[in-house]
Amino acid sequence: MSGTTSTAPGAPGAGTSTGAPHPRRWIALAVIAVSQLMVVLDATIVNIALPKAQADLGISDANRQWVVTAYTLAFGGLLLLGGRIADYWGRKRTFLVGMTGFALASALGGLATTGGMLFAARALQGAFGALLAPAALALLTVLFTEATERAKAFAVYGAIAGGGSAVGLLLGGVLTEYADWRWCLLVNIPVAAIAIAFAIPLVPESRAHGNTRYDVPGAIVVTAGLVSLVYGFTKAAEDGWDATATLAFIAAGVALLAAFVVIEMRSSHPLLPLRIILDRNRGGAFLTSTLIGAGLFGAFLFLTFYFQVVLQYKPLEAGLASLPVTAGVLIAAGGASQLMPRLGAKPLMVAGSALAAVGMLVLTQIDVDTSFLTHLLPAQVILGLGLGFTFVPLSSLALVGVPEHDAGAASATLNATQQIGGSLGTALLNTLYTSAVATYLVGRAPSPVNQVEALVQGYSVAFAWGAVLIVLAGLATVFLVKVRKEDIPTGTAVHMG
Repeated sequence: MSGTTSTAPGAPGAGTSTGAPHPRRWIALAVIAVSQLMVVLDATIVNIALPKAQADLGISDANRQWVVTAYTLAFGGLLLLGGRIADYWGRKRTFLVGMTGFALASALGGLATTGGMLFAARALQGAFGALLAPAALALLTVLFTEATERAKAFAVYGAIAGGGSAVGLLLGGVLTEYADWRWCLLVNIPVAAIAIAFAIPLVPESRAHGNTRYDVPGAIVVTAGLVSLVYGFTKAAEDGWDATATLAFIAAGVALLAAFVVIEMRSSHPLLPLRIILDRNRGGAFLTSTLIGAGLFGAFLFLTFYFQVVLQYKPLEAGLASLPVTAGVLIAAGGASQLMPRLGAKPLMVAGSALAAVGMLVLTQIDVDTSFLTHLLPAQVILGLGLGFTFVPLSSLALVGVPEHDAGAASATLNATQQIGGSLGTALLNTLYTSAVATYLVGRAPSPVNQVEALVQGYSVAFAWGAVLIVLAGLATVFLVKVRKEDIPTGTAVHMG
């Protein structure tokens, strides 16, 4: 099913049917990049601030994880609906509404007086992010149609997608230590205001023609299924894998996700047209993205706790200690944009997964007094290089050949896989971490030394399983992705109807 994209009359770049590139596309890219960075880093910026927020608002240990997962679940679960809204309602309009709502939700979170209010604000951030992110990426695919420029644009996007989480950890450390944890949320307000001011005159409108009805039942069912699945993993950490509540929530989650597939097969206006994911290359890219997200989010979370709890780093020190991952991502993203036209997407994705897995395995060898310079620094650089070589070709491959009519849905699926993978991976790795800590302490005398060693053991186990998830991502690329470098468009068309 193919469609066309329209540009608002009189807007810059109107009349692009001649194939002429948008004259202000690079400035528009900067606006889109700012919005993407804001969405990505908000998934992790509160990690370092979480202990102080928990103390201020009286949040229990059992509930504090919802500060993170309320955002990622709402974001990942509603991205597909956001993508369809962007297609039909208008990508620029959706972008502006998403940015405005994100800023207002950030204000609500920054002014929160209870844990419930903070959880609700984080969920609202995720919901508006689900409008903002797919609209931004769909605009990117429309603005850049020439192969070389498109590779450079995706290099920027891939670097932000891969390094934004680490940037969030650094910024969270700075704001928490020198201002207040609330500024980890309030900082979005001026950023959003600047982005909106530039987007209104610079970013062109585009939309897909055709039916404008939305698959609301599908959105409800898939979101409920993901929440149930993640809550089941969380219950496993508390009650064990064989507990009735654990099994019930996991089973309900699987059943709801299966129901979602049935709904999409029968719907005349599906939230996720199955043709998007049934394409072998795109399906492989989406599966790879899910598995990479599962390993990556868990790695950042546990690395943060290791820095602050075991090594006793201050919030800013913990943020700075996370920068090597970002550096590795930026270096590799630049190299990937140059290599992809010559080597193709698949070799870079396989090599990137292998590098990221090696970096994660090096992290499994941590101890109570591991050296940063000789161990943690190189491990993070290797991890970052692997992620950079993976994200750039992954972002491009997932959208190659998508008709304009489905651009928003495809870009939403790409974003959703990373967020959903991160939610599921964090819950799963946290369960494995908890079990490893408990197992280590069995038969050992309760003492501060044994407790710290148990935490290190738990982190090591989490990193090991994170490496397993990334290896599985590489295998998914090897066996599912069959695209050749000559299959990547070299003409002016990005989307093939």
